[in-house]
Amino acid sequence: MGIFSEMIRENVFRPADVPGFESKLFFEGAVRRQYLERFTVLLLLATIIASYGVIGDSTATVIGAMIIAPLMTPIMATAAALVMGQMRRAIQASIIVAAGVAGVIFVGWLIGTIQTILGSFIDFETNSQITARIAPRLIDLAAALASGAAGAFAMSRDDIADSLPGVAISISLVPPLCVVGISLSAGEWDAAMGSLLLFMTNYLSILLAGGGVLAFLGLSRAATIEIRGPARRNAFMAIALGTLLVAIPLAATGFKVARDSLAQVQVKNVTENWIGNTEFNLRGLRVNGSNVELLITGPEELPDFSELVTNLEAIFDHPVEVNVEVVRSEQLHYSEAETKAAALPK
Repeated sequence: MGIFSEMIRENVFRPADVPGFESKLFFEGAVRRQYLERFTVLLLLATIIASYGVIGDSTATVIGAMIIAPLMTPIMATAAALVMGQMRRAIQASIIVAAGVAGVIFVGWLIGTIQTILGSFIDFETNSQITARIAPRLIDLAAALASGAAGAFAMSRDDIADSLPGVAISISLVPPLCVVGISLSAGEWDAAMGSLLLFMTNYLSILLAGGGVLAFLGLSRAATIEIRGPARRNAFMAIALGTLLVAIPLAATGFKVARDSLAQVQVKNVTENWIGNTEFNLRGLRVNGSNVELLITGPEELPDFSELVTNLEAIFDHPVEVNVEVVRSEQLHYSEAETKAAALPK
C-alpha cells in the first residue's frame, strides 16, 4: 500500500497543473477559432483516410486515421468538465463531439455513395475492416474502459503524452463512424447500427473511465472549484446507466458470436464425417441461425444428402435449411522428370 500511495501522490493534480491541462482540452479564448479550424481539418482528413482504408480493407491506412483523428479531445474535455462540475463547458464540448460525429458519418456516407456510383462494390461479409466493427461484444467494452482510463492518465501528464497515439489506436472512434456512413450508403442498416453501437461503447467508456481517473487524481480539488448541487453526480449516473444499457446488446452479440462459432465447428465435423473417405473436400461453410451453406469440391457423386440433413438437425435440435454448392473438380499432375523419363527409349 505504501508504494501505491506514493505513486498516487506523485501523479495527483496540483493547482499549477490545471491551466495547462485545460488548454489542451477546451477550445476557448482568443485561440478558439484556430483550435476549431484545426480540429475540423484534422477530423475531415482522418475521416477521408479511414473511409478509404475501410473500403480498401487496409488495416495500416485505418490505423493512420486513428492516430491523427482529434475526436477524443472534446470527449475527454466533456469528462473533465463534468469532474470539475462545469456544466456549461461540458455542454460546449458535447456540442463539438455531436457535430464531429455527424460530420464523420456524412463524409463516410458521401464517400460510400461516390464509390457506388463509380461501380466499386463493397463486400460487407468479407471486408475485415467492416466485419470487425459491426458486431461489438463485452470484450470491446472492457478494452474501451481500460483505454479511456489510459487516455485520461496520459493527458493528465505531459511526460507521458507520447502514449496518446497508442491510446487513439486502442479506442477507435472515427473508423466505426465511417463504417456507419458507408453502411448507410449501401443500405446495410444492421451494419450501420452495429458500428454505431461500437462507437457509443467507446464514447461512454471514455466519459466513464476517463472521468473516474481524473476525479481519482484530484482534478476538481486542484481546480479549487466549489462544486454545488447534484448536477455532476447526476451526469455521471446517467453515463454509468448508459454504459450498462450498452452492455446489454454487447452481451447479446457476444453470445450470438460464441453460439455461431460453436455451430460452425459442429457443422464442419458433421460435414467432414459425411463426405468420409470420398475425394470431396469442404472448402467453405456459413452458419446463420437455422441456415447452413456449404461449398464442396470433388469429382464423385455426393453421399446420401438426407443423412447430412438428419445429422445437422440432431446437433441443432431443430429443423435446418441446408444449401450445398458442389463444384466438380479434376486433379491434374505434371512432373518434368517423369515426362522426360517416359520419353526415353526403352
